[in-house]
Amino acid sequence: MQHRYSLLAYLLTVLFICLASFWYYPKWKQSGTEAVISWDVSGYYYYLPAIFVYGDLKQLSFRDDIQSKYLPASSFYQAFQHSNGDWVMKYSCGMAVQYLPFFLVGHGVAKMSSFPADGFSLPYQMAIGWGSLLVAFIGLWFVRKNLLLFFSDTVTALVLLILVLATNYLDYSAFNGAMTHNYLFTIYALLIWQSHRFYEQASAKRAIWIGLLVGVAALTRPTEIISCLIPLLWGLASFSDLKERLGFWQKHLGFLLLSVAACLVVGSLQLIYWKYVSGDWIVYSYGDQGFSWLHPHIKDCLLSYRAGWWVYTPIMVLVVPGFFFLYRYAKSVFWAVLLFSLLFTYIAFAWDIWWYGGSLGQRSMVQAYAVLAFPLAAFLRWVFSHAFTRVVILALVLTTSVHNLWWTHQAHKGGLFFVEQMTRSYYWEVLFKSKKNLPEDVYKLLDTKDWFEGEKKNVQTLVMEDFEGDTLAYNCAVPAIHGQHSVCVGPEMPFSPATELSAAQISGNWITASADIRCTQKEWEVWKMHQLIIEFYHQDQQVKSSAIRVFRLLNENESKRIHFDCEVPAGEWDKVRVFFWNAESQKSLAIDDMKVESFEG
Repeated sequence: MQHRYSLLAYLLTVLFICLASFWYYPKWKQSGTEAVISWDVSGYYYYLPAIFVYGDLKQLSFRDDIQSKYLPASSFYQAFQHSNGDWVMKYSCGMAVQYLPFFLVGHGVAKMSSFPADGFSLPYQMAIGWGSLLVAFIGLWFVRKNLLLFFSDTVTALVLLILVLATNYLDYSAFNGAMTHNYLFTIYALLIWQSHRFYEQASAKRAIWIGLLVGVAALTRPTEIISCLIPLLWGLASFSDLKERLGFWQKHLGFLLLSVAACLVVGSLQLIYWKYVSGDWIVYSYGDQGFSWLHPHIKDCLLSYRAGWWVYTPIMVLVVPGFFFLYRYAKSVFWAVLLFSLLFTYIAFAWDIWWYGGSLGQRSMVQAYAVLAFPLAAFLRWVFSHAFTRVVILALVLTTSVHNLWWTHQAHKGGLFFVEQMTRSYYWEVLFKSKKNLPEDVYKLLDTKDWFEGEKKNVQTLVMEDFEGDTLAYNCAVPAIHGQHSVCVGPEMPFSPATELSAAQISGNWITASADIRCTQKEWEVWKMHQLIIEFYHQDQQVKSSAIRVFRLLNENESKRIHFDCEVPAGEWDKVRVFFWNAESQKSLAIDDMKVESFEG
């Protein structure tokens, strides 16, 4: 059978995605912020129930009912109120256009069943979730077809396996497939195929397809208008080919205009919507969020443990040398792929919210994998021409696949991945370990690098406070832990009394602060959690501040002794302060029997 390896790889990847989606973590069975239609997806999707269910595209008066019943996000942010009083969607309508056929299926099923036909019940969740899987399968099929135009069956098969097993494409196809990245991945795969076929044999049908694909990409995310570079540059092997390409477009000017018209028709949908709800043709709906064009976040986006591309998808480092081999093996597509990839990456990394919210790795790059598959394939072609490098790269693919599968598991069921909070120290401490075999203290590494393991020597007690000296009546939402009084830190009292010590009082190179802590209600919002803070000063100038969020270690209706080890800074300092701080939580903590010690470590 011709191309049997790539076909087998395609079928295996489809099967793997199905197993992950239907058996391991069926997202349409989840509720609240884990449902298919939640967070950003609900923002993309809100157009459809507003139009087809409620007939209310301006006021979105159903939003509070949906928010309270389904809780698709922690708060309603999917739209904002315009100065004219109407509500404008934050996100453009490209995804709603793509969801439409799946939504109509879900709506039909809901109306014929006992489920509420409200746009968010189970039939809608299933329809969008399953439809998004179909989109992923189409995208992978056309990536395969595109690669086979230039590379061997074996190389193509390996690229498909890498994309699904060793990159975060798995997460944004099997679990979060309703996000933009999965759909745009498929759009790019289709766009490459149509562009290639158009230059083989130009036709009005293919010109319209190209215009529609570029239009839908830009309607989904306006910056994706750069997708037009692919059909414009595809097949140009050198700058000398530009003259021939200009002649081609002069000959087929009608097709070019047809493609542009198709693109503009699609793009006009957003302009019409803005005009309808706001009275303005163009609305910037992202508030104070924007781009740092002169200072793109390149280092963070590539190497940050918070959401670095190469940290969570290290196999894609191979794309960089892959461009060299792409020039050698497929020069006719080199310039289109290179220029698009550079511009795409620049735009993605210039966005100020560079970690892209709840992202496993750098999700902004996922849709570009349909294009980056070419330099990846070129590198693998070179590798397979050498026996030694072949063994090395197969070992690397296996290792990075295990790495990707492990982090994907932690993001959904393992519990060791914390979106927007990951740090270098925590990453390496938990990597490939089981949650049940890790000490609870490991979560402190999400907040600080200071974490002591080993024997503490020359321990010296510096302060011991039971807070019983307070003669005022104890007034706190949390009962006192010991005796009559505890320190209460909450919305009424955001800071505990600070314990101050001079450098002369401390002989060790570590300080530990510990206390009995009790809560009756747990704070789940990480940025609101109470913190235990240790600060060092030199002549009233802070030289070090380190903290842990105590609610990471404390459950609801629990009393626990919590300690925090902090290394003394190497430079000059003359004073240390230890205190608790409530970071805008409405929950309260009772704190008792606080002790500060120094030790040698």
